[in-house]
Amino acid sequence: MTRWRDREFRPNPAPAVGTASRTLLRLRVAGHDIVLRRTRIAPGGTSGWHYHDGTLFVVVTRGVLDHPYLERGPAEYPRFHVFREPSGPANAHVARNGGPTETRILVLYLNPANSPLSHSVPPPTDG
Repeated sequence: MTRWRDREFRPNPAPAVGTASRTLLRLRVAGHDIVLRRTRIAPGGTSGWHYHDGTLFVVVTRGVLDHPYLERGPAEYPRFHVFREPSGPANAHVARNGGPTETRILVLYLNPANSPLSHSVPPPTDG
């Protein structure tokens, strides 16, 4: 069953700062929750360090996304870049905006049923 969700952007919970999202679509298929969300990241905004239980597919639709990983180091994605976020604690990362204008992303979550969208982890001591 398809359920249309929030029509308005809502601030993301801590540890996120300067970010807001809205859920465009949520449905369950074969034991997986499929969620489509649009997220805005204000200049200086951050998601906080986290990981996901499932795989995500991300499209940067505006600005530049700074997206380093704990284990793999820095990554920066410009507008129209599409990338995959693998699951699990070994793939902990942060999404942040170091630029002067808003960054926007469109995210497709493929999570195990009833999983949270993310799990917070402590930031690395050097970043």
